Amino acid sequence: MKRARVSRFAGWRIALAVLVGTLLAATAGAQPAEPDLADQQFEAAMAEEPAPPAEAAPEEPEDEGMNLLHMASPQVGGIFLYPIYGFSFLVVLFGIERAIALRRRRVIPPKLVRGIDALLEDQAGFDPRKAWRLCQKYPSAAASVLTAALLKTGRPMAELERTVTAASEREANRLYGNIRPLNLSATVAPLLGLVGTVQGMILAFYETAHLPDGANKAQALASGVYIALITTFAGLCVAIPAVCLAHYYEGKIQRLFGRLDDVVGRLLPALERYEGKARVNRTPAVPHVAETPVTEGEAPHRTAAASE
Repeated sequence: MKRARVSRFAGWRIALAVLVGTLLAATAGAQPAEPDLADQQFEAAMAEEPAPPAEAAPEEPEDEGMNLLHMASPQVGGIFLYPIYGFSFLVVLFGIERAIALRRRRVIPPKLVRGIDALLEDQAGFDPRKAWRLCQKYPSAAASVLTAALLKTGRPMAELERTVTAASEREANRLYGNIRPLNLSATVAPLLGLVGTVQGMILAFYETAHLPDGANKAQALASGVYIALITTFAGLCVAIPAVCLAHYYEGKIQRLFGRLDDVVGRLLPALERYEGKARVNRTPAVPHVAETPVTEGEAPHRTAAASE
């Protein structure tokens, strides 16, 4: 009896062992063996296909922008740029020349004005001879006008005023002379630019009309028009500074002659007391005033030294 139980128990143990072994074998068959690392790298390298080389994108031309120096050349802008450049040279030349010539000490020297004022305030009375020497010492537009007045010393006041007016106009015209090229440049330069633009547009339309079929006529026309406008741009670049300089220098001349009128206005009353009595000699020697006493009822007469 006891032996039969042992045998039964042993059989259960054997059966359990067989069952466990069967389960372990099934589990081992379900999980494949891990491949070697080198095999994996080789299989991955073989599986990867070489990528086709990337096509290089076509290079677009770089836009260098607008080159004004190149466009301003006569080969691009046209032959009318040559006279426009000539007027620009005149504007620079006469602009600098007038800036130097219209300085106050060149037109109305301060030392001359102070000397005339000192003579007018002299307790001994105004001496035309000293005033004449002073004008010769500081040659200028103001000195020329004052000299013309001094040389008429002793003549009627109306004649003296006419002489001063004529001398002032003469000196003003002389100072205005070199402003005329500025006014000329301001007038002609934009007209030349306009003529160059009209010529360029005519050529642009002509070339566009004769382009072959399929050509980009809009682009060709736009290129011709903007090149044609270069001359107008250049003409305005010359005319605008010329107008500004001419206006400035004309105003400066007017201001200077306004100050000169003040000096002459102080001088004429001092010369009025010599009316009919004296004249200043015009000879380059030391000037002198020849006075002749005038009796009541007699007309004033000049000495030989006072005649012109």
